[in-house]
Amino acid sequence: MTTAPTVLGEHELALRERARQVIPGGMYGHMNVAAFSDAHPQFMASGQGCRITDTDGRTYLDLMCGWGPVVLGHRHPAVTAAVRDQLERGDCLDGTSPVAVEFAELLVDTIPAADWAMFCKNGSDATTTCVTIARAATGRRKLLVARGAYHGAVPWCSLRGAGVTAEDQAHLVHYEYNDLASAAAAAAEAGDDLAAIVVCPMRHDIKREQELVDPAFARGLRDLADRTGAALVLDDVRCGFRLDLGGSWEPLGVHPDLSAWSKAIANGQALGAVTGTEALREAARSIYVTGSFWYAAVPLAAGLATLTELRKGRALPDMARTGTRLRDGLAAQAQAHGVEIRQTGPVQMPMLSFAGDTDLRMATAWAEAAVERGVYLHPWHNWFLSAAHTDDDIDAILERTDDAFASARRRG
Repeated sequence: MTTAPTVLGEHELALRERARQVIPGGMYGHMNVAAFSDAHPQFMASGQGCRITDTDGRTYLDLMCGWGPVVLGHRHPAVTAAVRDQLERGDCLDGTSPVAVEFAELLVDTIPAADWAMFCKNGSDATTTCVTIARAATGRRKLLVARGAYHGAVPWCSLRGAGVTAEDQAHLVHYEYNDLASAAAAAAEAGDDLAAIVVCPMRHDIKREQELVDPAFARGLRDLADRTGAALVLDDVRCGFRLDLGGSWEPLGVHPDLSAWSKAIANGQALGAVTGTEALREAARSIYVTGSFWYAAVPLAAGLATLTELRKGRALPDMARTGTRLRDGLAAQAQAHGVEIRQTGPVQMPMLSFAGDTDLRMATAWAEAAVERGVYLHPWHNWFLSAAHTDDDIDAILERTDDAFASARRRG
């Protein structure tokens, strides 16, 4: 087994120094690796399938997949061909490309709760558009959101306080995820000013174990929305197109009024989408949301190609199979090393934590040991499987994580 050196490479270090001069903090947001690791490279040069290569030429088996967008694998042939073909014809044009209509038609055909679709650039755009539509439809202001849930990096839903005013979040009312009584109490607090209930398909807050939705909770929120006249908004940005193509709550038979999509929707191209029901079509038409790049044809072509590939039916079962193989392998390794771990969330979006590791010291040591051995994963954020991961790739990952458990025990 080839392992990566523990010291970051010279190209990486040089880029970090250059970045510090021209980018606040050297990097920002969720990809600021210094916030979670001393061993992970900040800069990547390329990706192929389920592997990424840093600027010093070190290749890693990728369990973050661009933090979710890459669902078919880096540089998937069909998506790459669609991008190149559309780029040759144009991207940002004076009118919308026909591919927007083609992709909207495919989304509506794929998602049972979708009668129409709108496009944007990212998950924050999509969730914000959803709540804007809900407010336009109802004439109300209040939004129910789960405490600690991430719905984007904009003031109305930001989990960070810097630059956010109390007024930005004055109309948020919080409930506890998977606690229907809490949601009902929040709805009562909002009263007749309740515009929307915003919810993630599962609880995936950072620095805590993931929590699958209780089907009774999901159905209860649908009933609560119906009784109060509020829109049920499913934030499927992180989970969408990995758990079920029809929407992450489709297996539960729960149809949202509005859904927010991004990440995996275009296999790494910058794209977000909102889908909704016929009852909200006029409200969606009435609002003014736009952006110079929202109608760019290249990401839409990538989205069309991505969903076309996903609809062939192999990608989701493959991710479930390889995710199960990974989970079983990690469990066996932890037991063999005498380490108590917890693996939570769906196998396609796994998360590993260590018992009693409240300061995340063990998780960080293990993640750093893994990346040093050529597996790129995160200590306290969920990971992502792609359709490019094969059984052999999972076995190669497990070969390295086995040694990482031994190393983490020594460090921790």
